Amino acid sequence: MLCFGDPLFFDVRYTTIKEQYQINEEIRDKEVRVISANGEQLGIMSAQEAQSIADEENLDLVKISPTAVPPVCKIMNYGKFKFEQAKREKENRKNQKVVELKEIYLSMTIDIGDLNVKAKKTMEMLSDGNKVKVSIRMRGRQQAHASMGIDVMKRFFDMLGGKAVMDKAPKTEGRNILMILSPAK
Repeated sequence: MLCFGDPLFFDVRYTTIKEQYQINEEIRDKEVRVISANGEQLGIMSAQEAQSIADEENLDLVKISPTAVPPVCKIMNYGKFKFEQAKREKENRKNQKVVELKEIYLSMTIDIGDLNVKAKKTMEMLSDGNKVKVSIRMRGRQQAHASMGIDVMKRFFDMLGGKAVMDKAPKTEGRNILMILSPAK
């Protein structure tokens, strides 16, 4: 077993991290299709010829499509390319909205006033763009009357007044009755 002080510890740990693109001398293909820095095709040539062209322009040769036959390489400034890519990924992450699954608990003997409060809270969650899981936990003799719980769920859904879409209809699963709602478009 490797420990922290062992020199092989660092080798094992860092050799598993692989760069996404092969650059410059890492490209060992016999022939590659080359695209210049301004986007025009230079044709198919050996990797050494392409590397010498990139060196003349003080740029890097980057393999952008390794699965193509022959592989496609582009002459570019790799540092600037990585920076632009990281900037795009950060912008995409910032624009993503994570949909959460919120949960509301009802009971089979819930009164109309409490049902109104729960419906109002559910509408707030749906307006935020989240999905809502509505559940009823049946206790004791209630398990013999699961249809009453499903009726409570349907009444609750009707109270939402078209602001929700039923992703999963009320269904008995063991001791629970579950229904999943998502915001109406």
